[in-house]
Formats: sequence, structure tokens, C-alpha cells
Amino acid sequence: MPAPLPDLSPAELARYSRHLMLGQIGLEGQRRLAAARILVVGAGGLGSPAALYLAAAGVGTLGIADFDRVEEHNLQRQLLHDNASVGRPKVDSAADRLRATNPFIRIVVHPEGVTVANAVELFAGYDVIVDGTDNFSSRYLNNDAACRAGKPLVYGSVFKFDGQVSVFDPAGGGPCYRCLFPEAPAPGSVPGCGEAGVLGALCGVVGSLQALEAIKLATGIGNPLRGRLLVYNALDQSFQTLAMPRAPRCEACGPGAARGPLDPARYAAACTPPVPDTAEEPAGEYPLEIDVRTAHALRQARPDATAIIDVREPFELAICRLPDAEAIPMRQIPAHLGELPTDKHLLILCHHGSRSLRVTEFLRAQGFNAVTNIAGGIDAWANEIDPSLARY
Repeated sequence: MPAPLPDLSPAELARYSRHLMLGQIGLEGQRRLAAARILVVGAGGLGSPAALYLAAAGVGTLGIADFDRVEEHNLQRQLLHDNASVGRPKVDSAADRLRATNPFIRIVVHPEGVTVANAVELFAGYDVIVDGTDNFSSRYLNNDAACRAGKPLVYGSVFKFDGQVSVFDPAGGGPCYRCLFPEAPAPGSVPGCGEAGVLGALCGVVGSLQALEAIKLATGIGNPLRGRLLVYNALDQSFQTLAMPRAPRCEACGPGAARGPLDPARYAAACTPPVPDTAEEPAGEYPLEIDVRTAHALRQARPDATAIIDVREPFELAICRLPDAEAIPMRQIPAHLGELPTDKHLLILCHHGSRSLRVTEFLRAQGFNAVTNIAGGIDAWANEIDPSLARY
């Protein structure tokens, strides 16, 4: 027998009066929201508007899962945070803002974020999961954990000026994320917003749509985007809705889907290839990728035998750069092949490592053997090697 819905105080009735006027929601729908437990994964560009609208709507228990800290470049789109929040854990900044937005709800923070070890159990404690993450590894982890926990997952993604929203709910008869995208794309083939950029207001549109879908699921109103993918283009203000069938042999939600513990190695490698952790170079060959500490050690140990090629754009170089790096934007690399030294180990650098990986693979295809990507890019270099570098 389901638990009785909570009563609302006179102050809450006054606060939610515009909801109560809606016949589809009314008092019962608002009480359903007060009883709902919704988890927002990621207190960033999508999680900010989603969490703010869910808090304002009166969701009784709102969870926020994020392990990250606020950085200045987040503030262009992550409206849960402000200048005073820079350096704070995102869950703490988010909790303060959400409690100030609505003192009648309960905010639960999960500062460890969503991990392979805790995902299924964490999701099982909520009614709806809102995925505000921005990388493929996390999306596949969230999807697989939601499938195993039997919970609907409200998906959202943004890229430059485009957004997508859907509800992945195999327990409700719909498809899951793997039905649409069975496997992650090749490493470096799809840049994230840190590489390609994203319009801040776009996050507001997509995150708000995610909040709307979560409210529909919690109250039982309307027709959620179960089995449909909503595609939005901000430049021409167009929406398209695409039918999305369930894959009968989907490994995450199909009849033969695994039900045991999640495999950590699978998600760690979903988007990032293994990175050697030693400065020693294999005899006769050069690794495809090394981390920033290894790259720094190589530059110090062999300054005359290595060269860093920075393939970022000029506006990025104006923010921060390594003084001994040669700057050649990625799009200009083909025209400068003849100028690249063939007697040195080329270390390719960008912002986070996606563009530089593509350049590394391109140069290897052109016959350059001694070329290696610096995984994590200059952002990791600023975080681990030189804190004086501005991060963006």
C-alpha cells in the first residue's frame, strides 16, 4: 500500500497557488510533488536550471550529486553558483541556493558524486533521476545504473547551440540510452563543451525541459518523452521530436541485460584510453597518450629532444599558455606539416585533450611516429603542474 501523501501547510498552499489552479496538478498533484524524491546528477549547466525549477516547484526531497568544485568559467551558465562560490564544492553552493529558493523542501547532498560503486544503490533511493552530466562515461554509467535500479532517467545534453532531451524508462516500457547509442563514440571524436563551447542560455532551455519532464513523471500528468527524443536548435529556435524504439537486444535493458555489479573498468575506459604513468618511453615506439606529469618530466629531462605543440585557438592562448610551446591551431596543422621537427618527440597540447588527440592521430597517419597526445590538456597542466595558469 503506497504511503499517504503529505499534507501542505497554509504557507505552502500560498506558495504553490499557481500550481493549485492548474486542473491537471491541483492539490493532489502538489502533494505528489511534496512526496517525490528526485536526484539531480551534476550541479552544472543543466543541473542548475533543473534543480532550481524542481526546488521552486516543491519537490519534497531533492538530491544533488556532484564531486566537483566551482570554477570561474562555470559561471557563464551554472546559475546555482556565483562569484563567492568559486572554489567551494558545487553541492554546498547548490544546497545554499536551493534552500534559499524554497525552505519547505529537503536538500540532500552527495559530495562523492555518482560512482560505479554507489550508483545503483543511490538511484534506488530516488523516484526520478535527472542526468545533468556532460561526458559519455557518466551518461552510460547513469543509464546502466538507472536500468538496474528500475528508475526513470531524464536525459539532457547540450553541444554548442543544440540540445537534446528524453526520458529513458525501460521499467515504464520505454527505451534506454543504450537503445539509442549502444556504445560510446571513439575517444576524442566528439569534443565536450570545454573544447567546443556552449551557449549559456541553451543550458537554461534544456535544463528547464528536464525539470518539466521530472515534474510530469512525479505527478503523473501529461505525456513524458518516453520513447521520444526532443532535439532543439537555438540558432533557428526549432524543435523536432524523433521516435525512439526500444532495442530488443539492448545489453542494458533487454531480456539478457546483466543484473550484477557494474564493471568499473568499463566506465573508466568509455571515453578515455589508458594513459601511461611513467616518463620512460618504450623502446622503438612512442605512446599515443601521456599525462601532464609525464609530459612535464619528459620536457625537463630531454628539453632538446621534445617539443610541445599547442593546437588551441588564439583567443585561448590569450588566456593562458606554456612559454616554451609552439602554437599552431588545429585547423592549420595540415598546412604546417613541413615545418614540424622530425628529430624531436612532439607532445601535442590543447584544452582538455580531445583536439590534441585528433591531431596526434592525424600526424601519425602522415608518417610522424614520435608524436604523443598530452591527456587532460592545459587544464590538467594548470591543475597539477602550474597553478599560476588561468583556467577556463
